[in-house]
Amino acid sequence: MSARLAPVLLLSALLGGCATLPPGSAYPKLASVALAHPEETRSGTQFSAAALEHEGNSAFRIITVGVDGFLLRAQMIDAAERTLDLQYYIFRGDETGRLLSMALLRAADRGVRVRVLVDDGDTQAGDEQVLELAAHPGIEVRIFNPFAYRGHRKLRRTVEFLLHKRRLDYRMHNKLIVADNAIALVGGRNVGNQYFQLDPESQFADDDVFAAGPITTQLSATFDDYWNSALAIPVEALRPEHEHHHAVPAHGAATRARARQDLQQLSTGKIDYVGLIATGEPYTGLLGGRLPLVWAHAQVVCDSPDKQKVDRGTLAGILMREPVSRAASEVRSELLLVTPYLVPAKPELRMLSELHARQVRIRILTNSLESAPDLAAHSGYARQRLPLVKTGVELYEVRAQLANTRGSGQSTAVSRSGNYALHGKMYVFDRERLFMGSMNFDQRSMHINTEIGLIIDSPELASQTAARFANMVQPGNSYAVVWEGDGAESAPRLSWRTEENGKPVSYRHEPARGGNWQRFKVWLLTWLPLSGEL
Repeated sequence: MSARLAPVLLLSALLGGCATLPPGSAYPKLASVALAHPEETRSGTQFSAAALEHEGNSAFRIITVGVDGFLLRAQMIDAAERTLDLQYYIFRGDETGRLLSMALLRAADRGVRVRVLVDDGDTQAGDEQVLELAAHPGIEVRIFNPFAYRGHRKLRRTVEFLLHKRRLDYRMHNKLIVADNAIALVGGRNVGNQYFQLDPESQFADDDVFAAGPITTQLSATFDDYWNSALAIPVEALRPEHEHHHAVPAHGAATRARARQDLQQLSTGKIDYVGLIATGEPYTGLLGGRLPLVWAHAQVVCDSPDKQKVDRGTLAGILMREPVSRAASEVRSELLLVTPYLVPAKPELRMLSELHARQVRIRILTNSLESAPDLAAHSGYARQRLPLVKTGVELYEVRAQLANTRGSGQSTAVSRSGNYALHGKMYVFDRERLFMGSMNFDQRSMHINTEIGLIIDSPELASQTAARFANMVQPGNSYAVVWEGDGAESAPRLSWRTEENGKPVSYRHEPARGGNWQRFKVWLLTWLPLSGEL
């Protein structure tokens, strides 16, 4: 994440940053809400009737495979009849991002109202393609807590961040898509090739929950809260004044030509993703019953758009860490955590210690140094690793090169590149309930970023997730981090145990992709005052 950049955060901590309103705050905008009568659409009719047969519960299925996450989004967009609402921390301008953008244009062309809300903290050159959608009369695009500078020169963004750190450090980390206020996907995946595990250079393994039934209107209500908040700025407000009335039509000749190029790029590989979209799977399987859904009671957990003020106690609102922490503290026998970033503070360490004292088995899977997407975040984890293990946690770190891809969300061919990394956030409580969403087990998710997720009361889904956890902590897929101290050593020692070529191996030094140089950079970062930012 750009907000984790160590030099920036160190300097900003020294300089301080004044709190200001986002640029464009005075720009006029109309409030809007989700579709009032989803039962008037095909999917709304289907799941409204089915919910009555299931005592008012909602339907769920976990989407574990990255490619399916892409296909399902595209197919949901293509099938939408009345409304589409999308909310993302990252919406890349790569092949998958542009294909989804073109699907949104097609939806708007047939009369679907489209609302897109994106964060502005981690944009790259090319991501502007999603902002261009606003040129279509049927599409509104808003940016959450935007920078004034709209380019991608790092120095200029860094200077602005330093001057306005208190505001710009606050990011919307939510991931949500809702079609016709009837079906939804919520979880940890952003939009981009990495997050759909299509990029051999980098795969972020993640999960979505497909949801339908009464829970969808609750998810839409959270979208409306963010969409109508003061921090959601219409993209038109951020354009130079002379551009307001001269936007290039998003469905013009240049865009159509680029779309054809995108289609060709994705169709000439080993897998024809465009052809897969056309098959309708997995969407038709979910709605037609071939892919069974689990009906269960669930709770939407979501931070208020004004989380900073709520966290400081200056405004009433919801903090999702509270119900998730409560669910974790109430477990009786087992707690499983999957989190790419693991930076617990004293309250979280105390909770884990209390659970261990009650004989609760605690197992955590996170990223290893060799798979870590962010060294600053890993430095915060490295400081807490020994306390975690001494607390009684069974700690595992995923390897970048998997021996077995079962449960990984991607193909063996892609995994051979050795660039695997965790990005999913899943907590399993006594194999009876589970949390899935966007919240990491770190201080940034707890106190700085806004997050969203579901707590689902389903032994079936909880057991499925526990089985995947077991696959991912196999010796060939992860390092078991073990404390070898006996209490008498002045410097307790950790070891990393794994399996290579079918034989057990134990490392005394943390396995690293860049060897000593990568370890040195993490060690250096541990000395910086970044804990609250990670």
